[in-house]
Amino acid sequence: MKKEVNIIVAIGKNGEIGKNNHLIWKISDDLKRFKALTTGHPIIMGRKTFESIGKPLPNRTNIIVTRNIEYRAMGCIVCNSLEKAVEEGFQKDDQIFIIGGQEIYSQAIKIANRLYLTLIDEESDADAFFPNYDNFKKVISTEDQQAPEGLKYKYVVLEK
Repeated sequence: MKKEVNIIVAIGKNGEIGKNNHLIWKISDDLKRFKALTTGHPIIMGRKTFESIGKPLPNRTNIIVTRNIEYRAMGCIVCNSLEKAVEEGFQKDDQIFIIGGQEIYSQAIKIANRLYLTLIDEESDADAFFPNYDNFKKVISTEDQQAPEGLKYKYVVLEK
């Protein structure tokens, strides 16, 4: 099987992904999809994303990217570059998932093979945004969704 760098993210209409180190939208079915897709695979995140989650996610190799060479997190692998994190991830599995945040997504978009997007049909105030992904042209799947509270969104899987 070929090695794949996957990005998974929920994005608003203006590319917004977060505010004050937290997700803007917490959609139950989307969180279940995230868990189903990432369980059993290494996940790579920035330090701020890890700290916003607060603990390693179970049944996944948690890899944190930070410039702080002293940083430690119980139950996680800590790397000082995205390249090193990807290398560590591929030692565990052929499929790795980049789970955020903005800075890590900006670096990873160049090396990613596949995007697992949740495109949310809403705008929100944000301070973190997803980078341009126009070079991902091949649509693997698309599926319209609606949250119980009426929020419309779409699952889209893209490849370069």
